[in-house]
Amino acid sequence: MTNNDIVQKLWNLCDVLRDDGINYSDYVTELVLLLFIKMVHENTEAGTLKKHPLPVGCRWTDINAKSGINLLNDYKVILLALSTGKRRVADPAKPGETKEEQVHEDPLISAIYADAQTRLREPRHLEQMIKTLDQIDWFSAAKDGLGDLYEGLLEKNAGETKSGAGQYFTPRALINSMVRCIKPQPGEVIQDPAAGTAGFLIAADAYIKQHTDDLYDLPAIEQTFQRNNAFVGIELVPGTRRLALMNCLLHGMEGDAEGVVHLGNALGEAGKSLEQAHIILANPPFGTSKGGEASNTRDDLTYKTSNKQLAFLQHIYRNLKPGGRAAVVLPDNVLFEAGVGTDVRRDLMNKCNLHTILRLPTGIFYAQGVKTNVLFFTKGSANDKHQQENCTENVWVYDLRTNMPSFGKRTPFGDSHLTPFEQVYGDDANGQSPRDEGEYSFNAEQVEVAPTEENDGVDERLAHSRWRKFSRGWIREHKADSLDISWLKDKDSVDAANLPEPDVLAREAKDELEAALNELDGLLKALEGAV
Repeated sequence: MTNNDIVQKLWNLCDVLRDDGINYSDYVTELVLLLFIKMVHENTEAGTLKKHPLPVGCRWTDINAKSGINLLNDYKVILLALSTGKRRVADPAKPGETKEEQVHEDPLISAIYADAQTRLREPRHLEQMIKTLDQIDWFSAAKDGLGDLYEGLLEKNAGETKSGAGQYFTPRALINSMVRCIKPQPGEVIQDPAAGTAGFLIAADAYIKQHTDDLYDLPAIEQTFQRNNAFVGIELVPGTRRLALMNCLLHGMEGDAEGVVHLGNALGEAGKSLEQAHIILANPPFGTSKGGEASNTRDDLTYKTSNKQLAFLQHIYRNLKPGGRAAVVLPDNVLFEAGVGTDVRRDLMNKCNLHTILRLPTGIFYAQGVKTNVLFFTKGSANDKHQQENCTENVWVYDLRTNMPSFGKRTPFGDSHLTPFEQVYGDDANGQSPRDEGEYSFNAEQVEVAPTEENDGVDERLAHSRWRKFSRGWIREHKADSLDISWLKDKDSVDAANLPEPDVLAREAKDELEAALNELDGLLKALEGAV
């Protein structure tokens, strides 16, 4: 049984729980509270976790043999005990009375189960969930990693529920590609100020483990650093943070006393108090802050704005150590927005070496139509990490958007689409590998070129390439510091330059509407005659 099979089997349980009034979103929360207890049990049995993190009386073996109302009541008691660290037990000194007993003092477990409660009303539904979890071939699942299975469930949830309010699940292929380009190293502090379910941090940890024999190549003190201090995330939504903490713990990432992912607002005091990082990987939430929250809560940001992405971008390049590197997913508006947007982009290119922009295809996020990019930059210049002015000399742009298929469930976006970009990006994590313009991947040579300033004076080979270089001076003079740089044209796009005059278009539209109205009149008369 593959992890995909297991994810589907777990997801099918939602159809049963709908009878208990539980929808998709509530189902995932309901499932993970129970699933985490089961996964901890399996990881402990397999020896992956050296110490059982859950207290006696709150483990899988304390519920999987029970049934009926006793099972449901005991499960509610367990959730409360995990949340508070205490539970009520019979007081032997006072027959008929109870006393409060301390069951654990682990702040991480308390954070994971903070305010946890089940919405299940029918004991049979809880029994069915437990039986299904016990029937899964966990040995096969463990070969791929229980943490990866858990991530698969989170991805399934994102795809089914079409998360709104600016919360978009970042495709795992994109996360892994960004990590491979940035190349995190042992001993580096890696942050995500908009952690979500901790996908970036877990991918960075996996990359380091892959290159250090699961950390065994490192001295003991460095192994401890990797588990407890290397990764820090911030998440604003308590329920999402719960998922992130579980995700990290299942991947062997413990973090500090608050766990790997802290609860808070990166655009507030939580972000302001963060120490500088060697690496920042992020996909900040889209949208604007209510009441100018982004500008009012951070008095250390130079450019006040209610645009979350512009505020996050400022936080990210300010919070990098000299020589630190970042890869950030940002929507198109950040690249071309005027006013404060221009100020922030100039400041970014002044303080950092913005060496690479990857224009992503549409449809890879679960909210359709979102156009995004990945900005890769390093604090300081290519030659001096302490340089604070004029750090960007050239910006390389890879167009992975124009003339690409419409991605979705039937045409998934994967590693194969990102491999050509990684090849031209090069092996240097700072984007300083030798680079040549003229990458012809994905039929770019068959696409028409747009009549833009980007194509003025360049040969046909570069005009049709997906991989181009633009100097800082050119961006200043020709784009007024906009980074919305494109030169290819979709094969099905309409060229505005070849459209008829507006009055002709208006007349044609009027004629079509009048013809449609005449047809409706005729239909009405025919219907009246039939009556």
